[in-house]
Amino acid sequence: MQKQQKTAVVVDATNCIAGRMCSHVSKLLLQGNRVVIVNAEKAMLSGNHYKTIELYKEHLEINSVTNPIHGPFHPRRPDTILSKMVRGMVPKRKSSGMTAFKRLRVYIGVPEEMKGAKMESFSDSKITKPESYYISIGEIAKQIGWKGEQ
Repeated sequence: MQKQQKTAVVVDATNCIAGRMCSHVSKLLLQGNRVVIVNAEKAMLSGNHYKTIELYKEHLEINSVTNPIHGPFHPRRPDTILSKMVRGMVPKRKSSGMTAFKRLRVYIGVPEEMKGAKMESFSDSKITKPESYYISIGEIAKQIGWKGEQ
């Protein structure tokens, strides 16, 4: 017996702090909801711009000693960076976490089929200071090698 599928929750990541938004999304996924995140490149990270980029670049240097093809593989696109953040917040090795993670979709921008949908955002994950205090996931992605679709 399979549980009844709930409707998809469309989350707009524009001007949301990425970690807080991802924790809300992971909770929704574990409750059995389908979640779609749009505008992934506009999600924000707080902290020093240069230090944040430097930490991401340091993370890219981690690879297999014997053969880098064996991984770990580092996401450079904003949508994969966000989905990796959510993956860290669900129990990815348990069956409940695996099925929850399969219900997640993350998009750069807003796809055509989501244009008319009611967007949702979490009030406690919105940024509180001016935008200059934050760095967007899109900017970080460009710094670590994302070419960009637009």
